[in-house]
Amino acid sequence: MRTRIKFCGMTRAEDIDAAVGLGVDALGFVMWPGSKRAVSQARLEALSARVPAFVTRVGLFVDQPVEVIERCLPTLDLLQFHGNESAAFCEQFGRPWIKALRMRDDVDLQRAAREYSGARALLLDAYRPGVPGGTGETFDWSRIPADLEKPVILAGGLTPANAGDAVARVAPFALDVSGGIEAAPGVKDPVAMSGFVRQVALGDAGACY
Repeated sequence: MRTRIKFCGMTRAEDIDAAVGLGVDALGFVMWPGSKRAVSQARLEALSARVPAFVTRVGLFVDQPVEVIERCLPTLDLLQFHGNESAAFCEQFGRPWIKALRMRDDVDLQRAAREYSGARALLLDAYRPGVPGGTGETFDWSRIPADLEKPVILAGGLTPANAGDAVARVAPFALDVSGGIEAAPGVKDPVAMSGFVRQVALGDAGACY
């Protein structure tokens, strides 16, 4: 099965166009104001209008008010929750959703899969205290159970240099990358974007690197 690709932290129209041209499956928009890649609701509306059919528009939220999320719903296809949101909170918006988990030493992924049974996937990211994501750090991929009940979206420290290895070693449903394809926060590097997609394809073919 082909590994899906999500480019997150999209802030510019030209980067969206480039990602679509590369065949990326999903584009992420950070709606949490604490991020260097955050966009306003107005910017989200403008950017999401450029996204064609069959490319998923994902909104990233971190413990934000219901009304903030609801205002963004018309321009999003999928919700991504990166905070301490309960399953009941995530379910209430009438949109498919995924739950991000930071890989703390004590995280129990099997238990989380049961707790967030309504999630379409679990996004696994590196843990750094006080930072809900986007650390640019990897974690020990061997900690992911092979029999996890939910599809895995692998995040954290991914780059063109390790994307193929991630596919080969983890066999995730998808990879989620942000900083690893950037020239600066929120500014994507077209060479890195293309290289990432190429390495994922090589990983899928069993010929990473």
